[in-house]
Amino acid sequence: MLKTLIILLMIALVVSLASGLVFLLSDQGNTDKRRLFNSLGIRLGLGFSLLCVILYGVMTGQLGHRNPWDAEPMRESSLSTPE
Repeated sequence: MLKTLIILLMIALVVSLASGLVFLLSDQGNTDKRRLFNSLGIRLGLGFSLLCVILYGVMTGQLGHRNPWDAEPMRESSLSTPE
């Protein structure tokens, strides 16, 4: 559920970025239109929400690193030196 929410927020960020580009190109020189700034505000809100969701996932343990190249913690038996 949390990973789905993260993916949806990332897609929404890309859509907001694309709409900002369209507004930038179509509203050139027109100072009355504020669509570009509204798009920026929405993008900042989405980015902040994405950051909060990721931090929540890491703090609750739902998100973590399970990469095959990460070394597992060494056990106490492997730390002791053979006599």
